[in-house]
Amino acid sequence: MPNRRRRLVGRVTSDKMQKTVVVAVERLRRHRLYGKVIRVVKRYMAHDEHEIAKVGDLVRIVESRPISKRKRWVVEAVLRPQSGPTQEGKDYDSAGKPS
Repeated sequence: MPNRRRRLVGRVTSDKMQKTVVVAVERLRRHRLYGKVIRVVKRYMAHDEHEIAKVGDLVRIVESRPISKRKRWVVEAVLRPQSGPTQEGKDYDSAGKPS
């Protein structure tokens, strides 16, 4: 049975904390009255145990138990590193983990 935890895809905007990254998740929604499409960005603090996500990377985060006051998400995978297949000498496999 697959788990029902929510998964979101977003871009890392900050990696200055230890084992934590800030992920900006962007979604489009219509204005209730005028119907104009509005870009809404929400920022999530996500746990990054092995510190593999860097600023600019596209990552998938998954819901988890509360880790701290503001962290309720965990980085599941780095989908697309900012500077191609390697970054600072690290190679990534298809799951986004360093090999």
